[in-house]
Amino acid sequence: MLVLTRKPRQQIMIGDNIVINVVEVQGDNVRIAIDAPRAVKIYRGEIYRAIQEENQKAAAPAPQDLDLSAALPHKEQE
Repeated sequence: MLVLTRKPRQQIMIGDNIVINVVEVQGDNVRIAIDAPRAVKIYRGEIYRAIQEENQKAAAPAPQDLDLSAALPHKEQE
């Protein structure tokens, strides 16, 4: 992890096409502006984690899908 100290109106460059601008600092709050290509998805951390969580829930098999006994051949009772 890289930790940088910046003042308002200073920038951070990520690669050739992403610019992070420090807009304002007020106490514990920092306002930033991000200039990036439209193809780059930008999310707040808590939103990104919520999306990942929902994706994992959607991909997980439902409990009724885990019962494979119906797919097994039945033995005839003697």
